Amino acid sequence: MAKNILISDDAAFMRMMIKDILTKNGYNVVGEAENGKVAVDKYLELKPDLVLMDITMPEMDGIEALKAIRAKDANACVIMCSAMGQQAMVIEAIQSGAKDFIVKPFQAERVLEAVKKVIG
Repeated sequence: MAKNILISDDAAFMRMMIKDILTKNGYNVVGEAENGKVAVDKYLELKPDLVLMDITMPEMDGIEALKAIRAKDANACVIMCSAMGQQAMVIEAIQSGAKDFIVKPFQAERVLEAVKKVIG
């Protein structure tokens, strides 16, 4: 059975790019969120197997959203995505429960490798 994934990124083209990579490789993209607040709401509504979460977003950033999701579901699988040069945020994300980290610009192979490692 295909795994369900929620994509959270404030840039529509990034969501589209990730969605394209995932759907071509047999994953279901069950929802998209343009900020962390929407991501938390959609996570609770859709219960996806995995969330791909951008760190830098308006209203609620990815780390806050990660913490909010993990507070509601300790088993939540979240992979953080961010631009290069944000090592402090990477460390905070991993300490907050992120399962992996992908650096933008994405390579399709890296996205798939991270997703397979976390949810198979």
